[in-house]
Amino acid sequence: MRLFSTLVLCVLALAARAQGVLTFESTDHDFGKVPEGTMATYEFRFKNTGNQPIVIANAQASCGCTTPEWTKAPVMPGKSGIIKAVYNSAGRPGVFAKTVTVMSNASEPSKVLSLKGSVLTKEELRATLTPAQLAASPRLVLERPGYDFGRVEAGQQSVARIGVRNTGPKDLVLTTVSSPCYCVGYRSAPAPIKPGQSAVIELVYAQRAVGPATEVVTLDSNDMHGDTKLTLKANVVKDLAPTSLVKESSSSVPFK
Repeated sequence: MRLFSTLVLCVLALAARAQGVLTFESTDHDFGKVPEGTMATYEFRFKNTGNQPIVIANAQASCGCTTPEWTKAPVMPGKSGIIKAVYNSAGRPGVFAKTVTVMSNASEPSKVLSLKGSVLTKEELRATLTPAQLAASPRLVLERPGYDFGRVEAGQQSVARIGVRNTGPKDLVLTTVSSPCYCVGYRSAPAPIKPGQSAVIELVYAQRAVGPATEVVTLDSNDMHGDTKLTLKANVVKDLAPTSLVKESSSSVPFK
C-alpha cells in the first residue's frame, strides 16, 4: 500500500512538471526618443523551455494606442515565438509607458511585458538633428496642395486620390491622417515609398455637416522636415438625388 501511494505521488509530481514554460529574452523595452507620427515597433522573443506545447490565447494591450500581434501556432518545447507590439505615436507627444499582458497555457499563465519611451514632436526632434541627419530623412512631396470633391452627399464616403513622391534618400513611411473633423482616413494603409519613387494614396472623406466644407489634413510620416498639410474642400449636400421630373416640369420652357 505504501509503495502504491509513493507511485501515485510520483505520477502527480511528474504531471505537475509537464507544462510549457514561457521564457522571454526580455520583458521590457525602452524605445528611447520616438519621432511623432511613427509606428514604434518591437518584438519580444520567447522560448518554450518546458516539456509541453504552449498556446498563446491572447495578448492584451493597456491602451488602444498599442497593437499586439503574436505567434498563433502552438510553440513546441525548445521552439521560439514572438509577441510584437506596435505603439502609434501620432498625436501623442511626451513620455509614455504601456504594457501588454500575455495569456497562455504556460506554467505562468499571465505575463506582463512593458514598453516605454518619449515621443518628440518633429520640431523638437529637428532641433536635435545635424544638417547631415536632416538631409538623410525621407521627403514627402505632394503633387498638389489641395483637392476639391465638389458636391458630395452628407455621411457618404468619397475618395480622393493624391499623388505623392519621395525625394529623400530613405524609404518614406506614411502612418496616420489627422483632421479637425475626424472625418478623413486612409482607404488602406499606404506602402512605403522608395527614394525617388511616386505613389497614389487614397483618402476617404465622410463629412456629415451640410454646407461648404474645408478641412486641413495632416499626413503623418517619417519625414523629419515637418508636417505635410493637404486642404480638402467639398460642398456637402443632404441628398444627391436628381430633382424630380414633377418639379422640373413646373418651370417655364420657352417656345422654339
